[in-house]
Amino acid sequence: MSTSVEPSAAATPPGGDPAVAAPMTRKEVLQALSGLFMGMFVAILAATIVSNALPVIIPEIGGSQSVYTWVVTAELLAMTATVPLWGKLADLFSQKLLLQLSFGLFVVGSLLAGFAQDTTMLIVARALQGMGAGGLTALVQIVMAAMIPPRELGRYAGVFGAIFAVATVGGPLIGGVIVDTSWLGWRYCFLLGVPFTLLAMLLVQRTLKLPAVPARKASIDWWGALLITGGVSLLLVWITFAGDKYDWLSTETALMVGGTVLLLGLAVRVDSKVPEPVIPLDIFRSRTVTLAVVASALVGVAMFGGTVFLAQYLQVSLGYSPTESGLLTLPLVGGLLVSSTVAGGLITKTGRWKGWLVGGAVLMTVGFALFSTIDAQTSPVVLGVYMAVLGAGVGALMQNLVLAAQNDVPAHELGAATSVVSFFRSLGGTIGVSVLGALLATRVADDLSVLGPVEGGGEAAAPDMSMLPAPVRELIQNAYADATAELFLIAVPLAALALVTVLFIKEKALKTTSGAQRLAEEQGAAGVPLH
Repeated sequence: MSTSVEPSAAATPPGGDPAVAAPMTRKEVLQALSGLFMGMFVAILAATIVSNALPVIIPEIGGSQSVYTWVVTAELLAMTATVPLWGKLADLFSQKLLLQLSFGLFVVGSLLAGFAQDTTMLIVARALQGMGAGGLTALVQIVMAAMIPPRELGRYAGVFGAIFAVATVGGPLIGGVIVDTSWLGWRYCFLLGVPFTLLAMLLVQRTLKLPAVPARKASIDWWGALLITGGVSLLLVWITFAGDKYDWLSTETALMVGGTVLLLGLAVRVDSKVPEPVIPLDIFRSRTVTLAVVASALVGVAMFGGTVFLAQYLQVSLGYSPTESGLLTLPLVGGLLVSSTVAGGLITKTGRWKGWLVGGAVLMTVGFALFSTIDAQTSPVVLGVYMAVLGAGVGALMQNLVLAAQNDVPAHELGAATSVVSFFRSLGGTIGVSVLGALLATRVADDLSVLGPVEGGGEAAAPDMSMLPAPVRELIQNAYADATAELFLIAVPLAALALVTVLFIKEKALKTTSGAQRLAEEQGAAGVPLH
């Protein structure tokens, strides 16, 4: 790799600042990426770090079981629903300014959550955190594509994927340690990330150099944004509570699903007519983008579903503490970390990327198949091997799907393409966790019906095993193990579908110019600023 990532002279738009378009040395690129990656890690960590802390948080601030659910759901809803909007704004306005705004929202949300005195304040704070995290999820990848050519992006994208994975999987472990440490307490689950986010803001402000956005009148698709956000939020609320608050086949389901279809249908109609749609529908004319979206949704199921249900299996069926179960998932983190970084480096070296997508999908399918054989007596060593296989598959797939999509679209649609792939990955993960969780709860309740009403037996939450007699405890351990294995068996055909999907993606040579350079070339060819 060369020692600098050099935008062309044309990268300075009319009225732009030539200093901003000056070449970035390798050192400057790494400094800018350090700020981006630090902020991204903290934002993703916020989504999972509270999982082991909530049983302590909710009683202390006087919350109910429904509040327990909303503390998680509010952040996830806000993050998932706002990703497409952030992506579109990145095609219209200064990406650096949008990044700082995302950081700011996240800091405000974290501070409010850390000092929350009641459940309402905590839920609002989590929503603000989610909005900031949604911006970072989309913008970090978009800014990377603007700075670095796709051919060079592989190694950096691999590190990004590893950071995303480690934050997702390691969050529960870090949260458990914070809660179990007497001189910290649950509020530090929110406050700990604030100084790191502020440092990330400073690094980005001092080191990130992007061409100025051409001055023009932007037409923002507010109706499209509102309809998409409303439709996705309604869908996620339905999936979150179906099977718990109401039946899957019920009046509430009919109303929510019907409302979702109506809102998203209207969004498609609006986005097909406005000049600056939130999601440009023409990007789906690219077969690579469409297939990457489908595969990313399936990877989301693997990424989120695997970690959520593995943690519960380790605690309930095998009897490990929250901290111990977090440590036992380190092979999954290791598999993700190694495969993501190795794949990224070799993609940059060779320019070939499809083989990694296919190999990752194969490993992901094998990993799910292996996990479908677990029971209440499976040894930690065997589980570690299974986790490493699954992690290696997801690591090779996840971020390289984004790379494939970014390489296939015009520079002025980089933001939209990146955010759409990320959006469907988050949406797939949310849907997968909710649906698989409902199936697990039903299966466990059926297996434990011989006991009559057993506390925790009919819910996805772990029962207090220490309070149960040995025969009942053994029955519950087996019930959760069998139900978890069945969920992984259900996931096998989903992973196989991801494999079929990536087989149809056509490998194209990675571009050797950055998004900023390509945008400047497009502007020069058109003679007018592009929208």
